[in-house]
Amino acid sequence: QVQLVESGGGLVQAGGSLRLSCAASESISSLNAIGWYRQAPGKQRDLTAVSTRGGRTNYADSVKGRFTISRDNAKNTVYLQMNSLKVEDTAVYYCYSSTGWGPNKYDYWGQGTQVTVSS
Repeated sequence: QVQLVESGGGLVQAGGSLRLSCAASESISSLNAIGWYRQAPGKQRDLTAVSTRGGRTNYADSVKGRFTISRDNAKNTVYLQMNSLKVEDTAVYYCYSSTGWGPNKYDYWGQGTQVTVSS
């Protein structure tokens, strides 16, 4: 199993920046994908930014140009740099990873970290 631990959440004013970290229990270079989902109160959990083993990144349209996902493979850590934050970005952010394929595919989730953007 893969354990994921998020950190870096907090309260920030609109227009500000925040950086989230997700530390994995094993080499992130061996994972199919690792990244971030978020869930606002009363809403579904949506993909925010994901990085694949092949180097592809995928961002939600709502965060393109503002959020950047990056890796530090030596530290088994991924980061989400969030700039120009909006009130609509307020949510619990969950680190996500996947391993394997088909029936042997497994998904892993962190405990979540709260991000609150005030006007």
